[in-house]
Amino acid sequence: MLRSLEIRDILIVDRLVLDLGPGLNVLTGETGAGKSILLDALGMVLGWKGRADLVRQGAERGEVTAVFDLPAGHPALAALEAAGIAAEGELILRRTAHPDGRRQAYANDRRVTAEALRTVSETLVELHGQHDDRGLLNPRGHRALLDAFAGVDLAPLRALWSAQRQARDTLYEAEAQIARAKTEEDFLRHAVAELKKLDPKPGEEAALDSRRRGMQAAARIREDVARALAALSDDGAEGRMRDAQRWLEDVADRAEGGLDAPLAALGRAMIELAEAQAGVEACLEVLEFNPAELEAAEERLFAIRALARKHAVAPDDLAGHTQALTLRLQALDAGEAGLSRLSAAVVEAEAAYADAARRVSALRAEAAVRLDRAMAAELAPLKMERAVFATVLSAAEPGPEGQDQITFTVATNPGAPPGPLNRIASGGELSRFLLALKVCLTGGGEGLTMIFDEIDRGVGGATADAVGRRLKALAETAQVLVVTHSPQVAALGAHHWRVEKRISGDSTLSTVTALDAVARVEEIARMLSGDTVTDAARQAARALLQS
Repeated sequence: MLRSLEIRDILIVDRLVLDLGPGLNVLTGETGAGKSILLDALGMVLGWKGRADLVRQGAERGEVTAVFDLPAGHPALAALEAAGIAAEGELILRRTAHPDGRRQAYANDRRVTAEALRTVSETLVELHGQHDDRGLLNPRGHRALLDAFAGVDLAPLRALWSAQRQARDTLYEAEAQIARAKTEEDFLRHAVAELKKLDPKPGEEAALDSRRRGMQAAARIREDVARALAALSDDGAEGRMRDAQRWLEDVADRAEGGLDAPLAALGRAMIELAEAQAGVEACLEVLEFNPAELEAAEERLFAIRALARKHAVAPDDLAGHTQALTLRLQALDAGEAGLSRLSAAVVEAEAAYADAARRVSALRAEAAVRLDRAMAAELAPLKMERAVFATVLSAAEPGPEGQDQITFTVATNPGAPPGPLNRIASGGELSRFLLALKVCLTGGGEGLTMIFDEIDRGVGGATADAVGRRLKALAETAQVLVVTHSPQVAALGAHHWRVEKRISGDSTLSTVTALDAVARVEEIARMLSGDTVTDAARQAARALLQS
């Protein structure tokens, strides 16, 4: 609910505070008094498109502040949360304008963009009038209005639309992948065959390189080790030492003990020599290798390194690369079967969406009949019993909200061709059509403040009374603000303000005054009789207020 509207230095308003209440709020005043200025100011703070020259002449800037009460669950709370603005129970919108055209908007004292402001305002206020292009006269919104009237839940349909698009996207991506794979099919088959034939293992390159370096080193030292072993063997040092030991033993008994120490040392040396010979033999066995093995190790090592360079991967990653290429080749080979499954999934998703869309269309068609009947019942008391309102369903491009286009049409005279609501009806007729449509479409409090700008223009008497009573009925479940020249409508308001224009010196200012019971009688009498208020007009005004 719009609780208050404060305007500073806007057009011919210097400072004005309008405290609104629940139910039907009425604004009256002579033509040109400034009623439209209030709507211009409200439109400014809500981010609506409007006139640019709003700042009062001579003022540094203009400012409009609107305060809304937000009950729990109000749609504005979600819009505010999406914009990162905290709000609990109360929302204060403020917008400033400068003479050079600059404007700033704030929500609960936090700077917001004009787009965010409009998104929030759409959940707060509806404006209905003869030039309304945001609400009931906008054909683009007729489908949503009919869905709300029908109680259609579009969430399942939107989910099926998303599932259908996802299935299509998956199919298109698979087709694109297979198309790309086919361009490299020859490469994949050759590469996989080559890699699988070599079958490199992680860590194999390092092991081969170590083995190769070991065999190369063995080839270089084995000859010297073999010569050393020959020098230590029977034909070398061992044989010579054995001969020396035998010769010394043959003469030792005649040397009177002089050879005992040498013979003992020679025995020890023979033991050490045997150990050295055994170690050299063991080393020689280790250094033993098949030259063909070195050649094979080198060939495999070079092959692994060449494939790694060819595929631009590390040698240890060749096994994983082989698996990846194999999977791509398998996907190519199994592509047709996979595409068939994906195509079947698309057909299934499209069928599910089409079935749900047909059910929604049936609900809309049934609701259209009910809405047309309800409109006929509403138009009769508004002296438009000969007019025909029809909700037309036509085919539209399928989308997340179905495959129907909804258009509200009217035929104002019997036999006349129907046409769009905003093109066929005259000013007064259009006002009554809008009112009747809003009454039919409002199934309870929407958390909106509904503004009707001279919705009763061109009607009077019983018709104006019917208009007023329907506005009052709307106000039972929502806040309604009506700008009116009709005394019948004004008399039904729960709250009444008079807008006046006053000239003081060279300045013209517009003011708004809340009317008490006595002042209401005078204002309604003025609306009945004109400039000269008579006792008869006052009596008639009292009668209207008591009806």
